[in-house]
Amino acid sequence: MRFLLLLILIVPAFAQDPPAQTKPAEQPAAAPAKAEETPSPAPPTEQWLTGSIDFGYRFLTDVRGNFQSYRSVVNLGEGPKLFNLDFTVQPPKTRLFDRIDVRLFNWGGDPYNTAHVGVVKRGGYEFNFDYRNIAYFNAMPSFANPLAPAGFNERSFDTTRHVYDATLDIHPGKRIVPYLAYGRNSQHGLGVTTYVQDANEFAVPERLRDSMDNYRGGLRFEFRNWHITVEQGATHFKDDDQLYETQRNLGDRTTPFSGQQLTMTSLQASYFIRGDSNYTRAMTTATPFSWLTVSGQFLFSQPETSARYSDAATGNFVVLSQVLFYNSQTDFATSSAKQPHVVSNLGFEARPFHRLRIIESWMTDRYHDAGFGGFTQQILTPASAAGSTATSLPTLQVVNYNQNQVDALFDITSKLTLRGGYRRVWGDASVRAGSLSQTGPQVSGELNRNVGIAGVSFRTAQKLWVNLDYEAAAGDRVYFRTSLNDYHKVRARARYQPTQALSFQANFTLLDNQNPDPAIRYDFRARDNSLSVFWTPANGKRITLMGEYDRSTLRSDISYLDLPFLTPAVSKYRDNAHTATSAIDVVLPGYSKMTPKLTVGGSLFISSGSRPTRYFQPLFRLALPIHKQISWNTEWRYYGFGEDFYLYEGFRTHVFQTGLRVTR
Repeated sequence: MRFLLLLILIVPAFAQDPPAQTKPAEQPAAAPAKAEETPSPAPPTEQWLTGSIDFGYRFLTDVRGNFQSYRSVVNLGEGPKLFNLDFTVQPPKTRLFDRIDVRLFNWGGDPYNTAHVGVVKRGGYEFNFDYRNIAYFNAMPSFANPLAPAGFNERSFDTTRHVYDATLDIHPGKRIVPYLAYGRNSQHGLGVTTYVQDANEFAVPERLRDSMDNYRGGLRFEFRNWHITVEQGATHFKDDDQLYETQRNLGDRTTPFSGQQLTMTSLQASYFIRGDSNYTRAMTTATPFSWLTVSGQFLFSQPETSARYSDAATGNFVVLSQVLFYNSQTDFATSSAKQPHVVSNLGFEARPFHRLRIIESWMTDRYHDAGFGGFTQQILTPASAAGSTATSLPTLQVVNYNQNQVDALFDITSKLTLRGGYRRVWGDASVRAGSLSQTGPQVSGELNRNVGIAGVSFRTAQKLWVNLDYEAAAGDRVYFRTSLNDYHKVRARARYQPTQALSFQANFTLLDNQNPDPAIRYDFRARDNSLSVFWTPANGKRITLMGEYDRSTLRSDISYLDLPFLTPAVSKYRDNAHTATSAIDVVLPGYSKMTPKLTVGGSLFISSGSRPTRYFQPLFRLALPIHKQISWNTEWRYYGFGEDFYLYEGFRTHVFQTGLRVTR
């Protein structure tokens, strides 16, 4: 109803013609030369409201196949829609503001909609407000466990996320600009997750709710050769999640274990997390000389977090280490942590000669966590308490990351530029070890990588531009098994425009990464090639053509230890994909100086390998003017999705939408 009322109020204002200019009354015959002319009281003819609005209705045919997969991939719904509202208000006389800009996209139940409001008073203030609403639904049956009973979704989400950002600049354009800002990111909804027990996992409903508030303010000093921003901020985070089960749940194991059926009959579990942080940030850029620019940033924060978890479950469970069956369990855990965190970077760009540029950048990221956690568990058999455990876990985590890079760019000619550089990445970390660690409660690691950088850029006056970048790295220590270690990275881009109406663009990227450690043996290669063409004869007066094709391949092999007996194994993943997109816009014969426009095109995705997938989305759109300020738009799209290994996840449907576009 709110959208319908909005349309009722706005559409008449957009549809009406601008007010006619009031003509001054005819003057009598010319008076003597000394007489002064009286100014005309006629109002200005400028439009104080300009913009456009698109609204209409969307229809869906019956979704054939898996409706949950459709919602996970597309999730467009039926009903009245406000596709776009964009207008500017500039009243001729007002003391409160000079200009208001409003933009709204995809309102009326779509999974992603946005709003923006900007208000400006020249020399006084500038206010901007942005809002995003994201409806996230993911319930692909194969996501967590493709072999789960009846294809039940063991990990799914049906949540809504709201993001707000508001900023107020006072005296914009002046040398000293105070500002205030507030942001909020929140989520709520339902989902499904697993409650893990020895020898079984139980998929249970979950309630999700979290939010993050960010308050900040500061001063910007804007002078001719230097700029400084000083900011103080604070954040507040909270997360309240709940798991529950009220009926008999067999879990993933539907057959008896050691002669007994494992089940869950009830569950109540909750997470409670709170986090607060104050932070200080300073940024500066300066140009002390015409050939030198210096920049830097410093950030210090100290978040504090506390967490609490509790659960109570009943059913028939088992402790594998003792083959002990029990029917009740309670757990309680609490923890707190503090994390001083420092991030700083410094860089400069020097131009000692006309053709030479030297760019230097250095950054460091350092933090450590001082935390403490406690855990208590009690299990009950039908006869008596089987036992309880209490564990305290003091935790210290220290992570240091550093990076230094220098680049030199030299213009051989006005058309040819060479680039050379060097990057060094290093750091150290000490974190709590995993439960299977054989080295004690803490584990230490180091990071060391040396990277060589090269590049070339070639450009002609108009027709051809080519850019090539290359990186080669050698690393002997990494934090993670899948980190970049010994790698080669290539990126090539080219654009060719033989005529003013025709242009081609090609891109090529390659990443080849290996870690030869006998315990890891990681081999990763990703390649992507794309070619696109744009044709706009006569500046697109009658026809416009766009086409793009992308070919990508990915290969990953890594060693791991397979549970439960820790036997060596190799994880292999392959993906070979074709992606194509095209659209042709045709301006049809017009009438009364109004020209209809037809768009035909679509996109497709076809992949083979570890998870073969096919996705098709053809498109047909017609824009038909019915008035100099009103046009009728209609659109048809087809969505088809399928997977060779998980046929039950496929779907297909037709989506129609129609509506009006009103401009002023």
